Amino acid sequence: MESVEYAGIATIIRGLWINTSGCPWVVMSSPSQAEAVPPEAFVIDIGPALREDTSINDDIAAKIFREAYTAWEFEKAPGGVEAAVQTGAIRKQPSCVAVKNRDTVLALYWIDRDFDAAKKRTSDKNAALFEEKVPHTSIMNYKYIPGINAAQRADVVKNKIALVTGGAQGIGQEIVRSLATSGALVFIADLNLQGAEQQAQAINTACKRTAAIPVQVNVSDEASVQELFELVVKTAGGLDICISNAGVLKAGSVLEQNLDDFKFVTDVNYTGFFLVSKYAALLFRRQHRTARAWKTDIIQINSKSGLEGSNKNGAYSGGKFGGLGLVASFALELVEYNIKVNAVCPGNFFDGPLWSDPEKGLFIQYLRAGKVPGARHVTDVKAYYEAKVPMKRGCTGADVMRAIYYIIEQEYETGQAVPVTGGQVMLH
Repeated sequence: MESVEYAGIATIIRGLWINTSGCPWVVMSSPSQAEAVPPEAFVIDIGPALREDTSINDDIAAKIFREAYTAWEFEKAPGGVEAAVQTGAIRKQPSCVAVKNRDTVLALYWIDRDFDAAKKRTSDKNAALFEEKVPHTSIMNYKYIPGINAAQRADVVKNKIALVTGGAQGIGQEIVRSLATSGALVFIADLNLQGAEQQAQAINTACKRTAAIPVQVNVSDEASVQELFELVVKTAGGLDICISNAGVLKAGSVLEQNLDDFKFVTDVNYTGFFLVSKYAALLFRRQHRTARAWKTDIIQINSKSGLEGSNKNGAYSGGKFGGLGLVASFALELVEYNIKVNAVCPGNFFDGPLWSDPEKGLFIQYLRAGKVPGARHVTDVKAYYEAKVPMKRGCTGADVMRAIYYIIEQEYETGQAVPVTGGQVMLH
């Protein structure tokens, strides 16, 4: 059962439900052996798509699902398929899918709009059909509605599923909180599991719903990243937004820095982004097979140092420069699947642990490395870097979130690096 589930059936189902409604969904599974198939369930035989090792051929599975759903919709939807895609028509949609291989039921998949509702539906075995009006913004009957204002911008992530690496602290923590507050379900992926758990608990309490789910990951280890995305599919069925934020920094002169420190920074900042992008794109591509018009996002939190050099900080700056090369290259390749790949390049986030940690922060590292002539204290280093910013302050989480919401909202740009630097680094 697990190998079939990990092959992405839930993601294919989620894509199909997105395609018929234009809205995000959560898909959960349960073993068929523990329960009977409800009479209201949408039953589908995916036997022809299964390989000998029980893995699934995505293309064949997607075709089977699309054709079977069209037949079901013609029978169940009022007036058939024509009415089902008519704006304002009442469309019926299954909330439970029974997947079988010939006469053997492999699993039941339960679907609802958010995590808590899907979890309750799974627990209650509630297979009642959805009945709702087809929205004006349905992918199947799309109408362009111009003019989104700033207050509405955060709504672009409502009910979507997001993942943020390095989400337990610093800018990552700010990103997670903002996404959750704006209505998204957010996976907090961090090497610091305890920190992720504490943050998830605080967010869920504040939001009065399951808005954040903690999970441990080492972004520089491929097996760990693969397991992360398998868990996302198993928990929620798919993903809409992947924000690669995890990063480390060890400042040092090229004349003095040892290879181990250089590789440590590069493994997390550069290779880690590659691994996260790879497995996010594999998930998004599978979802795209049944949700052709649905746009998904890979966003790298890069840095001002990815746009210009950084004195005595070559490992960090070099990895960030390389990250922008990956962003542009991945964007060209993945646009075929409606996956947008962009970067946000924040300026100095002075209040976060990357800069302000008293033992490992950049202020103390730069003080020790002698990057600021005449500096005797970390306050001297901070004042020096604040003076470099035309806006005379550091970057904040709110500044970064405005850029992220813009990237997700817009549909016509990919491969871009958006500066959020207070004017310190400007577009060319």
